[in-house]
Amino acid sequence: MTTTTHGPGIVPAPPAGSEQEAREELVTTQVVASFEGSPNERLKEVLQALTRHAHAFIREVRLTEAEWEAAIDFLRRSGDITTDTRQEFILLSDVLGVSMETICVNQPATGDVTEATVFGPFFVEDAPEIPQGGDIAQGAAGEPCWVSGTVRGTDGTPIPGARIEVWEADDDGFYDVQYTDGRTAGRAHLFSDQHGAYRFWGVTPTPYPIPHDGPVGQMLAATGRSPMRAAHLHFMVTAPGYRRLVTHIFVDGDPLLASDAVFGVKDSLVKTFTQHPAGTPTPDGRTVEGTWTDVTFDVVLPRATGTTEA
Repeated sequence: MTTTTHGPGIVPAPPAGSEQEAREELVTTQVVASFEGSPNERLKEVLQALTRHAHAFIREVRLTEAEWEAAIDFLRRSGDITTDTRQEFILLSDVLGVSMETICVNQPATGDVTEATVFGPFFVEDAPEIPQGGDIAQGAAGEPCWVSGTVRGTDGTPIPGARIEVWEADDDGFYDVQYTDGRTAGRAHLFSDQHGAYRFWGVTPTPYPIPHDGPVGQMLAATGRSPMRAAHLHFMVTAPGYRRLVTHIFVDGDPLLASDAVFGVKDSLVKTFTQHPAGTPTPDGRTVEGTWTDVTFDVVLPRATGTTEA
């Protein structure tokens, strides 16, 4: 057992080889053994590992009974505030980096494969379809932004007909579902063309805070962490035979890139949003009052497990 200095009221770690250390480790051994009869091997593996790590954590920090009670209360309050449109436990997973670590384990990005990142709580099924060059903003406030790119396989083959879901916050830092008027804005889907290309109008992403009026927000405040997310635009790209991609693109130069509250930033996903002066011609001839930006995001999808490149 590693000796660690703790605050007052913390029971110190017992000496290595002591009777107390053996008592503590016996509890872990008994709980791990209780799962041996599980007919589900994977469930047994997960629960036994969880037990070992959780018990090791308790022994490492010398968790007090008051701290255990506070943790139980934290979980209770997280459940109380969770609704159909707000999932406090996913938020907790996000701010602890558990969501991103799970994604890293399950979606390796080797070679040119586009890196995945967190799904976030604001995706909505059945977003309206727009044509190539359409506008996902649909009234969302913000500086117009022209987004274009291609969807390809790892061998460079264009993927026509890929479904591209996009959603983002408005210039005030809110998604449409955070308003109470039932609006649909800042979200849509479109399909890549026969060359695997896509293009649409949106708004230039801006930073915003994750919901921080609940237990997770209180935890962030207590530890001096910011609830702010770096400015980003969400993508979900799907195509038959290819692994689904959930990702964002981030704005180069955003000062929050290094402190994104949910650890979603990847260097490969930081893109240049070029700002154009008022009056500059747009790619599709649209008339824009004021400045506008453009960004290019090329997506590379790996084949789904069990399939091969054509």
